[in-house]
Amino acid sequence: MEHLHQSFSVQYNYNVFFTSALFSPENDLLNNFLINLNPAVTVKKILFVIDEGVAKAHQGLITEIKNYFSKYVKTQLVQDILVIPGGEQVKNDTRYFDQVLESINVHGIDRHSFVAAIGGGAVLDMVGYAATIAHRGIKHIRIPSTVLSQNDSGVGVKNGINYFNKKNFLGTFSPPVAVFNDELFLSTLSDRDWRSGIAEAIKVALIKDAEFFEWLEANAAALAARDTAAMNDQIWKCAKLHLEHIRSADPFENGSARPLDFGHWSAHKLEYLSNFEVRHGEAVAMGIALDSVYSNLSGRITAEEAQRVINLIQALGFELTHPLLQVNESNSPILQGLEEFREHLGGQLTITLLTGIGSGEEVHEIDPQILKQAAGILNNQTAIIQH
Repeated sequence: MEHLHQSFSVQYNYNVFFTSALFSPENDLLNNFLINLNPAVTVKKILFVIDEGVAKAHQGLITEIKNYFSKYVKTQLVQDILVIPGGEQVKNDTRYFDQVLESINVHGIDRHSFVAAIGGGAVLDMVGYAATIAHRGIKHIRIPSTVLSQNDSGVGVKNGINYFNKKNFLGTFSPPVAVFNDELFLSTLSDRDWRSGIAEAIKVALIKDAEFFEWLEANAAALAARDTAAMNDQIWKCAKLHLEHIRSADPFENGSARPLDFGHWSAHKLEYLSNFEVRHGEAVAMGIALDSVYSNLSGRITAEEAQRVINLIQALGFELTHPLLQVNESNSPILQGLEEFREHLGGQLTITLLTGIGSGEEVHEIDPQILKQAAGILNNQTAIIQH
């Protein structure tokens, strides 16, 4: 039987900008980007969706945005700025997702217009998902407000919401047209949220860049003490490594490999088991610790290398483990996370383990007994013993 076959590729381009006071009238960065993107279009609108926590911490933000677009008038601001809760609840409850779609519909946001999200990773995920399915794709702009989102999720290509009690069960791969990292948003973060996002820097350094890991070791005290210059350097380095991975690897995850999910299989399950009382970055730090000790016990890295990972995690102020991460029986809840991660990958379980500081390898099974031993070592917070 005859058949037709065709293949094609689609090029994606987006910029990650680093700035301060994005909505200052003197800062024309955002305006210039908006008017230069497809300048032939005469009427462009922009709808803002803001994380409620950001709006409360920066009480003049909505006024600043309105004043900005009263000066730069070539892009029409939707005056009805939508404020929604932040955190994982915004991905768990579909009414917030529906609110964004309703605003897109009511205000006539078309494919030449923009939906801009200001907030943490959960808000960016949800708003990005709404934007990419409305009209088969509205241009979305991410303005991350946390260390976690400026480091990682804000510069990625994923969007999604949680469904059936599963993280990111619904979602798309669709890059934003731009990311604007504004350092001023970080100034109001709690110490806990300031620290949390650094876990993604540890992750990407461990699997990609030994030199960056050494930089984190050298600057751990400054980062923990909220040194702005150190944090800006860390965010730039981390975002650069994430963008390089997107360019060179498998950005839309057609395969089963997820190197940027190092430490995440247990982290995602821990978030749910703790009812999200454990922050994503905190869970990732614990997941990194668990997989690093496992990497040592399974003969992949030395005890000294694993200890360096543990030392850095502790120097930044993270906990090493949690009672819900312990493996006691074959049906321990955290082990269910392996099966759910396998399902999320689309079939074959693929976990990245370390082969050294700055390098990793893919494995397709985890030994529950070694995992139990690794969890026990972290629970006792003892020095790691060479296996």
